Amino acid sequence: MKLPAPDRSLPFLLGVGVDVTREAVGVVGMITPWNFPIAIPAWKIAPALTHGNTIVFKPADLVPGSAWALVDILHRAGLPKGVLNLVMGRGSEVGQIILDHKDVNAITFTGSVNTGRKVAAAAISSSPMKKVQLEMGGKNPLVVLDDADLKTAVECAVNGAFFSTGQRCTASSRLIVTEGIHDAFVKALTERMQGLVVDNALKAGTHIGPVVDQSQLDQDLSYVDIGKGEGATLHWGGELLNRETPGFYMQPALFTNVTNTMRVAREEIFGPVGVVIRAKNYDDALAISNDTEFGLSAGICTSSLKYATHFKRNSEAGMVMVNLPTAGVDYHVPFGGRKGSSYGPREQGAYAKEFYTTVKTAYTFAG
Repeated sequence: MKLPAPDRSLPFLLGVGVDVTREAVGVVGMITPWNFPIAIPAWKIAPALTHGNTIVFKPADLVPGSAWALVDILHRAGLPKGVLNLVMGRGSEVGQIILDHKDVNAITFTGSVNTGRKVAAAAISSSPMKKVQLEMGGKNPLVVLDDADLKTAVECAVNGAFFSTGQRCTASSRLIVTEGIHDAFVKALTERMQGLVVDNALKAGTHIGPVVDQSQLDQDLSYVDIGKGEGATLHWGGELLNRETPGFYMQPALFTNVTNTMRVAREEIFGPVGVVIRAKNYDDALAISNDTEFGLSAGICTSSLKYATHFKRNSEAGMVMVNLPTAGVDYHVPFGGRKGSSYGPREQGAYAKEFYTTVKTAYTFAG
């Protein structure tokens, strides 16, 4: 007796098994920035290798030494030849080759928004199309409410806005402060800034090291001029500094009398420049904090569980901190944002597998 062919439009029938599996994406191109030159490549490379991929890794021009050291360590640890490949060169040349190459299956990129858009466009227009993951900029708000602990708020602001020389996408570049605590906060923050030591980062007692290079220093100082030209008050800092060890040293800058429409409040500076924006109340502060094209990290300093809970639910950011600096991550949880800050699957933790693997659904008729 001949059995009828299975009706494949009804996969739930008895005798049909369904398997959902994950497989390696294949060859992953990695384009990484100069800030956090070990951490960012490491948290991309580790899950890529774990899920069975091979890698073509291009670091930023400014940090070839740390990239070479990381790859050398992994090679000496026993990685098979050809699994992790380091390439050096300008992004416009070497990076473009990675984007265009037909054998690269996915691209993970961390850098500026403008470059990220180009990476995404290239990945989609390539043949075959590439999977893409982008981590880009931020203009992160730290909201300080009237009921905040002043010392905690100041420490969160100093850490988030100025440590790491402000050269991190999670920096608290907008300090949104309600009217009742505004003047006390500005006074306390200024006093704390006056005690910060800017010097060689390897020197004991240094709080803030130099800006990465002349180009970035020029950009930081240009934004100081832009802020003054827009009518903001340069409340403290913003000066070029000379130190015994050669470098690009800048005194952290604090602007007051800033509105959220000014360029210093809209554009990512990527340096030790913080702006204070006065808010009427919590609702006004929340609205200002969400009024940005970015959505990476946001923070609030408050002793109110009501406001903390509401902010966590209504902040348009991928990561929200309460009474903590906006800058800081845990590697076991997802990292990433919304709007112009991120695109594609999140990085780190169990969520990394969403990018470094591809899902396959298989049906088997056993009748």
